[in-house]
Amino acid sequence: MSGLSRPPHVVVTGGGRGIGRAIAATLARSGATVTVLGRNRATLDEAVTAGAAHFADVVDVADQAAVDAAIAAAAKRQPIDILIANAGLVDSAPFAKSDAALFRRLMDLNFMGVVHAIQAALPSIKGRPYGRIVAIASTAGLKGYPYVTAYTASKHAVVGLVRSLALELASTRITVNAVCPGFTDTDLIAGSIDVIMKKTGRTRDQAVAELAAQNPQQRLVTPQEVADTVLWLCGEGASAITGQAIVVAGGEI
Repeated sequence: MSGLSRPPHVVVTGGGRGIGRAIAATLARSGATVTVLGRNRATLDEAVTAGAAHFADVVDVADQAAVDAAIAAAAKRQPIDILIANAGLVDSAPFAKSDAALFRRLMDLNFMGVVHAIQAALPSIKGRPYGRIVAIASTAGLKGYPYVTAYTASKHAVVGLVRSLALELASTRITVNAVCPGFTDTDLIAGSIDVIMKKTGRTRDQAVAELAAQNPQQRLVTPQEVADTVLWLCGEGASAITGQAIVVAGGEI
């Protein structure tokens, strides 16, 4: 991440745990100044204490006013160069039991949360020598999975947003991309494993194997593998990469 007169300032939503925490730590190690946003003060503070981030603020990305305030505060400390819109939630249910409230909740967090973060950060990013916007979507943004119709719809929306916004910003030095991990070894997947165990009677190892079977490499992706992909996208060497949905899933797609 060269080409700047000072270390870039990166904002990572959902940066207190899982993939977001790995991304924040990786970018911090690369020399960036990192601000993490999330809903849990304890995990955010722990990320700062551990050196995975420099600043933290509690915010629900579904709350536009709160996102605006948090990102404005971050930009006041230091103009924002890079936004990683990572915050997200998965919830599973058969379509027949997926009511409007479930669809709204996942769209508000997984899709509108990305919209809110980009709209708040973009004015600052536009003022920088170059900028990067990376949305963490999912393989569910590119294909279907049973029992997660609301989640899949929200992630497809993220990929569509990225592809359109990249074209709007193509004449600038700002790139917009999505990273689409497959099943990744995080606490969100741990929750899915618990659900599989409860509903099917499978053991934990069997439940993990069921998810890993989606990956031709027969394993879960690691958060660090996703973070390394984001790090590459944030570098000047990826300046011609925009509007892409980059899959980190062992060949699943």
